[in-house]
Amino acid sequence: MKKREFSVFNITFIAMMAAMIYVVTLFRFPLLGSKVHFANAFCLLSGILLGPLQGGLAAGIGSAFYDATTGYDLVNVLITFVSKFAMAWVCGVILESNVHSGGKGRIDRTALACLCGALTYVALYMLKTFIYQKFVYGYPMDAVWATMLAKFVPSLINAAVAVIAAPLFYHAVLPALRASGLLARMNPQA
Repeated sequence: MKKREFSVFNITFIAMMAAMIYVVTLFRFPLLGSKVHFANAFCLLSGILLGPLQGGLAAGIGSAFYDATTGYDLVNVLITFVSKFAMAWVCGVILESNVHSGGKGRIDRTALACLCGALTYVALYMLKTFIYQKFVYGYPMDAVWATMLAKFVPSLINAAVAVIAAPLFYHAVLPALRASGLLARMNPQA
């Protein structure tokens, strides 16, 4: 009998991580003219814990649901889903590639995977900003670059917070998840 890709257990954890991402997005802290939040860290954490596909779904669903409930239009909700999915997916893929080398549990490899996932999101967010500013709003290039620069710095701050926080969160809960057997059930590659 073929194993189902999404068991009830997996769907429950996807929903739980999506809900956590939604909730942490609500809390933002001012820092250096930006607002820092832990949503990106939890998106990366979902990629670490659930693997690329299921973690990507949790990140995309939680973030898109936040946008949908705070007044964003359908196009922005879909863009958010894709970009947050990609962030967790890249993180999960890089960690799964390290499983065979025995590096899944090492904090440096976890941080590297988180860095790649966070930079993926920043690149996609900057691409969205460019497309909107230039082609949707029709602003001249000097205004486009000024807007991109203004959004790039806070994006890097949030990425840095996520790259630091996600591995710390993961390694803080890792012993309990292993001892309870939940880690192996959430992501068999772990």
